[in-house]
Formats: sequence, structure tokens, C-alpha cells
Amino acid sequence: MKVFGVVGPSDSGKTTLVERLTERLATDATVATVKHLTHDPDVDSEGKDTARHRAAGAARTYGITDEGDWFATGDARTLSATLDDLAPDHDYVVVEGFSGADLPQVVLGGRDHRGPTLAAGEDASSVDVDEVVEALRGVDPYVTLSSLVARAKRSPDAEKAGAIATFTGRVRAKEHDDDEPTELLEFEKYEGVAGERLDALRAELEERDRVHEVLMHHRTGVIEYGEDIVFVVVLAGHRKEAFRTVEDGIDRLKEDVPIFKKEVTVEDEFWVHER
Repeated sequence: MKVFGVVGPSDSGKTTLVERLTERLATDATVATVKHLTHDPDVDSEGKDTARHRAAGAARTYGITDEGDWFATGDARTLSATLDDLAPDHDYVVVEGFSGADLPQVVLGGRDHRGPTLAAGEDASSVDVDEVVEALRGVDPYVTLSSLVARAKRSPDAEKAGAIATFTGRVRAKEHDDDEPTELLEFEKYEGVAGERLDALRAELEERDRVHEVLMHHRTGVIEYGEDIVFVVVLAGHRKEAFRTVEDGIDRLKEDVPIFKKEVTVEDEFWVHER
């Protein structure tokens, strides 16, 4: 699933651009949208704020406030939790108005934002939708364990498989009680080489008898304590080859794929390979 945002002042035409992008992407893909709400969501209980998203072709829509209230009903709904829910079933998510989100952004009116700039213009009319769609080819997908498991279940060989085994690596605070707590990790990949080696490793593992599909994903950038780092999913005929391949997969990924890790504790920061 590819995720990107549209940000800009209130009069810059954000929703208009979201409509155009959704219409373009929905011609051959499943699209969801998320809108940043700056008011009490109860005022919009009939969905007027996101109705234009749906009319443009979005399969699902969400409105979320900074306090975690979300459109229509409920509370404690965050952007990250929403994206996790959407990942297994959607090809794209267009996020409107979350300037502070670390997402590739289409920036209108020079709006300050956190993530990298995907495209920019003074207003919606000055953005070329086809150029945005082309730029999305270079955006890393938003991957969760659930989205990888869903993909494995769609394998042409799924009818031959009696097991799906998974591994999730996460950021731990400490290994021993007297360790300095880790606040976050930062990962950088060797561009080009990391992807090639990961593809080669997957292909090698899938050559094993009764192993039907191997899926792997390693996040890059800043990952805070408690968040997930890496996933391995194996679809296999039986549990023994599934478990064995998951273990070999994560061990080989750590050994063979050039992804570098910086650790930030409460008192220090260092690249692990240098130490």
C-alpha cells in the first residue's frame, strides 16, 4: 500500500486535489482517504466532510482529530492505527491535512510539513495529477504484518499450504534491568543493493521444498521504542518448514542485507556497526 498526504492552507484546495487524485488512482486500484478534522467530529456525524472523498471513488474514508476522536463514532483513533487497518485491503491511502505526519506530501501554498515533498504548487489547480502518480512509483510501500499475511493468503499456491509462520522484530527499551533505555532506532539501507539482496534471499528460500511464498519487509528511518521494525512471513505446506524458513529468513536478512542501525538511548547515540 502506498501512502501520501496533501497539505496546505484552508483556501488552497486540498479537498479538490484529493478528489482529483482519488479519481485518477481509483480507475485501477483500491483507494482509501483520511481527513484531518479540526472540529468536534459529532458536528459532522453524517459524513459531509468526507462525502467528496467517497464520491471521487474512495472505498473507505476516515476523519480524525488531533485528540484522537474519529469521524462518526468512537475515540482513541490515531492516524497510524488507521493506516494499519487499511493496509491489508487497499493499494493507496490519501491523507488530507496531517502536516505533522512523516509521509510523502503534496504541498500546497508553501505549507510547513514534516515528511518529504512529493510535489508542490500554490493551489490544487497548479498540481499535475499524472506527475504525482508517477512520483508514487518511487515511494516505499506502507507494510504491516497483517498486510503481508493477507498477501500470502492470496498466493496462487495457497490451496497447497497448511501453515503461515511469521516473525516480527520490534524496538525494545533494554535487554537487562540496568541498561540505559533505548528511545529509538534509526535505520538506513544501502540503496539498490539492499533491495537486490532481499529479493535474492526471498527467491532462494522459496526454492525449498513445500515453501510456497516468502515475504519480508524491513522499515527504515526513525522507529521509536515499542514499534515494529521487520517482518518475515512464510507460506508453507507444513509447520516444520514454515518455522525453519522464518528463522533462516530473519537470520540471513540480518547477515546479508545492508541495512545500518543507529541506536539512541537516553544518554548516547551510536551506529551499531561502528561500535
